[in-house]
Amino acid sequence: MADLPLPPPDPQFVLRGTQSAVHALHFCGGAQGQGCPLLLSGSLRGLVHIWSLQTRRVVATLDGHGGQCVTWLQTLPQGPQLLSQGRDLKLCLWDLAEGRNTVVDSVHLESVGFCRGSILAGGQSRWMLAVPGSGSDEANSSPRPLLLAGYEDGSVALWDVSEQKVCSRIACHTEPVMGLDVDSQKARGVSGSAEKVLAVWSVDEQQALQVRRTHQLTNPGIADIKIRPDRKILATAGWDHRVRVFLWQTMKPLAVLAFHSATVHCVAFAADSLLAAGSGDHRISIWSLYPHT
Repeated sequence: MADLPLPPPDPQFVLRGTQSAVHALHFCGGAQGQGCPLLLSGSLRGLVHIWSLQTRRVVATLDGHGGQCVTWLQTLPQGPQLLSQGRDLKLCLWDLAEGRNTVVDSVHLESVGFCRGSILAGGQSRWMLAVPGSGSDEANSSPRPLLLAGYEDGSVALWDVSEQKVCSRIACHTEPVMGLDVDSQKARGVSGSAEKVLAVWSVDEQQALQVRRTHQLTNPGIADIKIRPDRKILATAGWDHRVRVFLWQTMKPLAVLAFHSATVHCVAFAADSLLAAGSGDHRISIWSLYPHT
């Protein structure tokens, strides 16, 4: 008798209490030597919750977006500071040191679309921030940073930030790009859209983009994509309430996680290989999948 494939696992645990849909997730290191990471979540109601994965409870709630959906969260490379982007056209910088949880600066955004910001890491004391907008601002840096962006026409473009020009642009999808992630070591990335296709593309030494392969999905709609830090697997957040896990090298499907009862809006990996998924059902599922070997 042939061996049957193992069924998908259940979540390791589930976080409840956001009281609205979860649209953004980000893991950050535990405070002052604590081994367990913290999980940050952004909600439809404009709140940022900081979760302890040891107690599985909220340890702080940040309210800085006037009740408008939080779409992106990212801690800065140095120091206990957090960036949050909301549909109130604000990007807030929070000071999280010693439990302060206060907004110390903010940037007004020009676009209220689905595009999330991104940090272009720099030196020890400098970093660059890319945010959605309609204009162009001066950028001076060395060595010259490159930025990948997905567009509503389904294309992906590689920008030279210092020169403010597009190095290469390719058509990947017939619907708007909803999420993408990049493996900088392999000069390869993946994108998903409102259609039923994942596109894998690469950047060559001449900074030209090229579609390498596509992967057909069962149902349309990818809201988010994340490659795990070890670059072994990736996860997608689906409009069909599913989280799908793939082997990054070959795009072989590994698992379909069918726990949520509404759209999965976001996924995030921790350094210890934990996977978090946030959904319109007000829940965050935490999974332990294919640990590092």
